[in-house]
Amino acid sequence: MKIVIIGSGGRLGAALTRAYRDKFDVVGFNHAQLDLTNFDQVREKITALDFDVLINCAAFTNVDLCETQREQAFQINAEAPRVLAEICREKKAKLIHFSTDYVFDGEKREPYTEDDAAKPISFYGESKREGEKLVLQTQDRHLVVRVSWVFGPDRPSFIDGVIKRARENEHVEAIADKFSTPTYTLDIAQMLLKVVAGVGDPGSTIADRGKTGVDASSYSGVLHFANAGECSWQEYAQFSLDCCRSLGIPLKAKTVGTLRLSDMKSWIARRPVYSVLSTTKYITMTGTSPRTWRGAVADYLREFVAR
Repeated sequence: MKIVIIGSGGRLGAALTRAYRDKFDVVGFNHAQLDLTNFDQVREKITALDFDVLINCAAFTNVDLCETQREQAFQINAEAPRVLAEICREKKAKLIHFSTDYVFDGEKREPYTEDDAAKPISFYGESKREGEKLVLQTQDRHLVVRVSWVFGPDRPSFIDGVIKRARENEHVEAIADKFSTPTYTLDIAQMLLKVVAGVGDPGSTIADRGKTGVDASSYSGVLHFANAGECSWQEYAQFSLDCCRSLGIPLKAKTVGTLRLSDMKSWIARRPVYSVLSTTKYITMTGTSPRTWRGAVADYLREFVAR
């Protein structure tokens, strides 16, 4: 199976490229190699390739900057996915496009399902939601995967910033009244194998299905994936510091102080207070449950930070 990964230099794209390059024929494009605001370049470079699946991990993800650079945010988060979807339709290939929990307004207080109405409250969320709609209306076999609070070894995220501050300062703080679920890039890679390789043959392993190149067209529409459970940024940060201490990682800070969303005066964009994603559909479709966010974070810290 031949796979193209857009955004291969980012946190998620790099993880997928590393996980799949020994299983499939993978071609990756980072930002320097492919400018998603140059649609002619995108069409020229991608149309020239022969592939079965295109995975789009690229996005304009700076939530506040999206408010002031709306044209560029819309080009990258909405129009570029449409162009990619059209190319895939013409080549009879499948597009897997990554989206975000920020398409929800945060008013719900239980996990959001794929059937819940998307009501973004920031331009970042609006542009990502528009990208979802443009992808899905272009071809009904395309797939949109929503993820939340993505972390991993290929680019620093919230967890890495907290640990860095805790190494240097005796006092660190994090927001205690905003909730979602940390999601590990390595777990997303394993989850997506079930989509890329197909799940039609229950008697074979995921690796076997990848080798046989089974079509993944049974997966389409919108699918949520996140590690299990939910937490605030403060709880996420405190658990990370506790893990670091248990692993012998020296830190100056031991506890994480409390911040409120209302304290973030420098923020321009609104953020959803609660954006936990329900993975019930994924569990039903695959027969497997994501591991807990605590287990994923502990693994990350042990394998990539403690070393």
